Amino acid sequence: MEWQLALALMLGGLGALLLLGLPVAFAFLAVTLVGAFEVLGGERGLVQLARNAAQSIANFQLAPIPLFILMGELLFQTGVAHRAIDAVERIVTRIPGRLSVVTVFGGTIFAALSGSTIANTAMLGSTLLPGMLKRGYHPSMAMGPIMASGAIAMLIPPSALAVLVGSLAGISIAGLLVAGVIPALLLAVLFVVWIVGRSIANPKLAPPDDLPEMTLAERWRPFFIYVAPLSILFAVVIGSLLAGIATPTESAALGCLASLGVGAAYRSLSWEGLKKAIMETVTLSVMILFIIAASQTFSQVLSFSGATGGLIRTISAFELGPTEVLVGMILLLLLLGCFVDQVSMLMVTVPVFVPLAESVGINDLVLGVVYLLTMEIGLLTPPFGLLLFVMRGVAPPGIGMRQIYAAILPFVVIKLAVLAAIVWLPGLGTWLPAQIAR
Repeated sequence: MEWQLALALMLGGLGALLLLGLPVAFAFLAVTLVGAFEVLGGERGLVQLARNAAQSIANFQLAPIPLFILMGELLFQTGVAHRAIDAVERIVTRIPGRLSVVTVFGGTIFAALSGSTIANTAMLGSTLLPGMLKRGYHPSMAMGPIMASGAIAMLIPPSALAVLVGSLAGISIAGLLVAGVIPALLLAVLFVVWIVGRSIANPKLAPPDDLPEMTLAERWRPFFIYVAPLSILFAVVIGSLLAGIATPTESAALGCLASLGVGAAYRSLSWEGLKKAIMETVTLSVMILFIIAASQTFSQVLSFSGATGGLIRTISAFELGPTEVLVGMILLLLLLGCFVDQVSMLMVTVPVFVPLAESVGINDLVLGVVYLLTMEIGLLTPPFGLLLFVMRGVAPPGIGMRQIYAAILPFVVIKLAVLAAIVWLPGLGTWLPAQIAR
C-alpha cells in the first residue's frame, strides 16, 4: 500500500466516523483496529495493539490527568469559585468596563485552580452574565470576556490537556505545564487593555457601574477570606514544580488534597458534591485514557506504512525552515479547530507533526504551547467552537449565535497575536520552564 493511500485512509476514515457522530474514543479505536490489522500483519497487529494499549495506560506520567480534573471539580462542586468571583468584584472599582475586567480577573484565577475550560466558562457565564446585561452592558462586552478568559484554563496548570499533549508528543509534562503560564498571563493583560480601551472609546458599551460606598475592611475582607487562601492551591501546584520538589503527579495529588482542605475549611464539602466531583472525573478521565490506549498503535501504523516518513520527505523537499514549518502547522491546526474537537486535533496531527518538528529543529516546548493555544482558539471559532455553545446555553433566549460570534472575534484576534508572538519570540514559552532545571 502506497503511503499516500495509507495516510488518506487513516485520517479520512477517522474524519468520516467523527462526522457520523461516533464518539472520538470509539472512532479513533475503530480506525486503529483496521490499520493495525492491515498494516501490522493481521492477528499480530491486533496483539501489538493490545500490548501497546496496556503499556500506554500503565504509564505513571498519565496520573495527573484524573487528579487535575478532580481538583477542578472539587472547587466547582463546593461553590468556592463563585465566592471568589464575588470577592474579586468588590475590589475592582473605578475602571472603565469594570465588570468585564472582573470577568477576566476571575476567569484567570479560576483557570489556575480548575483546568476545565467548560467549567470555567459555565461558571463565569452563570455568575456574571445576567448582572452585566441587567446593568446595561452590551452583549459583546459581556459575553466576549467570559468566553475568552474561560478558555485560558487550557494554558494555565492544572491543565489535563497539557498532560495529554505532553504524553502523546513526548514533551516534558512538567515543562509544558509551566510553559503556558506566561502566555496565559499575557493574554489576560491584553484582554484588560482591550476592554478598558474599548470602554473609553464607546462608554455606551459598558456603562459606568461602581459599587456602593464601602469601608476599606468591607471591600477587602471577602478577598482575604475567599481569594487569598486559594493562592495556596496555585502555590502548591506551580510552586512545587518550579522548586523541583515534586513531579507533575505529586503536585497534582497535593493540589487535590489542598482542594479538599479548602472545601472543608469553608464547610461547603458534602458527600453529594464529592460524589458528583468523582463521577465527572471518572467520565472525563476514561474518555481521555481510552484514546491514549490506541495512540501508540496509530503512530506505528502511520510509521510502518511509510506515511510519516513520506510526508516528512515531501515537506523537506521544499527546504522550509523551522518558522515556515511551524506556521504551516499552526494554519492546519486553526483550520481543524473550526470543525473538530481538541482531542481529535491531537490524534490526527501528533503522529505527523512531532517527527516533522524534530526533523527541522522546532523546540518541543514551543510546539507544545502552540498546540495548547491553537486548541484554545479552536474552542472559540465558529462553526463548532465548544465554548460558543456553552455560552449559548447560559445566555438569555434573545441572544443568537451571530451575537456570540461577534462578541468573541476581538479576543480571538488577541489570541492570534499572542500565538504569533510565541513563534517570533519562543522565549515566551521556554523561559519559565528553563527555571525548573536551575
